[in-house]
Amino acid sequence: MIFFYYHTNTMEGKTVISFANVSANYDNKHDVLSDVSFNISDGSFYFLTGTSGAGKTTLLRLIYQLHKPSSGTVKLFGHDCEKLSHDDISILRHKMAIVFQEYSLISHMTVFDNIALPLRVRGISNDKIKKLVTKTLEWVGLGKYANAYPVELSGGQQQRVSVARAIIIQPAILLADEPTGNLDDENASRLMELFIQMNKTFGTTIILATHNKKLLDNYAFPVISIENHHVSFTNARDKKTSATTRQWKGPQPQNYFNEISKQFEEIGKAS
Repeated sequence: MIFFYYHTNTMEGKTVISFANVSANYDNKHDVLSDVSFNISDGSFYFLTGTSGAGKTTLLRLIYQLHKPSSGTVKLFGHDCEKLSHDDISILRHKMAIVFQEYSLISHMTVFDNIALPLRVRGISNDKIKKLVTKTLEWVGLGKYANAYPVELSGGQQQRVSVARAIIIQPAILLADEPTGNLDDENASRLMELFIQMNKTFGTTIILATHNKKLLDNYAFPVISIENHHVSFTNARDKKTSATTRQWKGPQPQNYFNEISKQFEEIGKAS
């Protein structure tokens, strides 16, 4: 078995996602992605764009190892995924988190338990789980919904629960498929600032799929574009922070992350 060791301070500047001549299809039909090659360094933040059906979700699924390429090589944290066992892939996924459009919440679990699930899998104590989940719920604006069930929430609220469940593990790589698609401008801005602070504070590598032109215009991150089964990259534009971001009234992201980072350090010492 291969053991994966990852810490943002020691991996700085290194490639964490690598595609070499990767093609992907479903049921051996026409390629959704064809001959895709790129390297992404740790600590990067990319938007992922393309028309509906272009292959954005397929690209994210390839990275998270939910779909295998029909040809080519996918490497994560320097490891060739084709050569890894099922157990190795499971260990690798503990370093990543993914947020899908369809939320993927467990219907018979409360909001609290949905968010707590990845911590429980990791054997974190109930006392610390309660602190972390409570704080994360406050951050995403759902503090009073801890005991609610997914069916009782709006689509936008369910999306925020899905994001909360992903970020609570402090992933090295965060993949997000249209996470702001069902949110109003204020809550979309809240989530964007959260992602930005994850990237800045923890060095989390983030790929965020979106077709929201306002996000693309307001935030100066490089763009991965998928068109005609191929991938191209556009450098970040030198833009000022948008009025939407300046007017954001949520909790201060840096304070939140400083505090939650300390709690994770305590968890690590206690494990």
